[in-house]
Amino acid sequence: MTSVLLLILGLVLFVGLVVVHEFGHFLVARRNGVEVEEFGIGFPPRAWSRTMRSGFLFTINWLPLGGFVKMKGEHDADTRPGSFGAASTWAKGKIMLAGVVMNLLAAFVLLMVLAWVGMPQLVDHQFTVAKDSHVSRHQVLVGFVEKDSPAHHAGLRSSDALQRMGTAGHLQTISSASQLPNITKQLAGKRVEVQYVRAGQQHTAMVQLRSAQEVTASQHSSNPKGYFGISPADYKLTRSTWSAPVVAAGLIKQFTVLTFHGLGTAIGALFQGNTAKASEQVSGPVGIVVVLREGSLMGYQEVLLIIAVISLTLAIMNVLPIPALDGGRFFLLFISRVLAGKPLSEAMEERIVGASFLFLLVLVALITVVDVKRFF
Repeated sequence: MTSVLLLILGLVLFVGLVVVHEFGHFLVARRNGVEVEEFGIGFPPRAWSRTMRSGFLFTINWLPLGGFVKMKGEHDADTRPGSFGAASTWAKGKIMLAGVVMNLLAAFVLLMVLAWVGMPQLVDHQFTVAKDSHVSRHQVLVGFVEKDSPAHHAGLRSSDALQRMGTAGHLQTISSASQLPNITKQLAGKRVEVQYVRAGQQHTAMVQLRSAQEVTASQHSSNPKGYFGISPADYKLTRSTWSAPVVAAGLIKQFTVLTFHGLGTAIGALFQGNTAKASEQVSGPVGIVVVLREGSLMGYQEVLLIIAVISLTLAIMNVLPIPALDGGRFFLLFISRVLAGKPLSEAMEERIVGASFLFLLVLVALITVVDVKRFF
């Protein structure tokens, strides 16, 4: 039940990231004299609406996919007073990039809170301040479960937290992932008891481990096997105090570098015609739900970390020069206003942004297909 609530919380926070992004546009637009006609949570059809005192329409819509801000005269060529088009180039730039700033702030706050309450380890050599950090929780988790293995037949799943293993009356505590192979080797061929935790509930399973002869014979084949049939992983929560803001800033830098490296790998693989490798670097809505579902099994810290990384990713993607996104519109603004000295025509802007948006829709559809094949 707890994991279900955490999954729901994760999905709500995910939608909230887009709302926060749009709220940045809303605030900066109004502070720069641009009239906001509608601020919507979700996408139409409309479920509820109310005209606020300041004149804009606040709506809640049926499709819970984020939110939007509709400004007066959103085309750069619009010249009506109070329109986006009539605002100065500096004001337009601030409005376009306000969503990026809000997502960065959201990621920073979430990572700072996690540093205080317990930061999960997401990558190797994850940034921390060694003098002000200590491990508050350490578990050995089940990673990959080999099909038709002893662990698979006993019903173990990915993300189960292993605690003890052994024969009756002689259970050994599993204190690290590196210790588990030694324990299973000592108990080779025996029927053992495995104690583990799943979604906060204690479980016990009886497992018939493979024999030493079977494991040794498999090492010379194309399908080597282990005694238990899993890939264990250490799961740690590290807490900080005064250094929490430093940890948050350091992680933003580290994750940003890793994100651009992943994008570079994906683009390079596409140019080489290796779509499989390219798809491994990205994930869409289906992948996000799956990751949140798996994270909900490990606790609220994992869910918050996933949301923080998504918020940072939204900020990064929205600075890329893709016309349908904020960074792309800022790029078009810079080229037309600063370099060319005149605004894009409404027709030209619609063609460029429309074609880019169609490309993104096709890309999301392809990523969704890849995610379905990958996870189901």
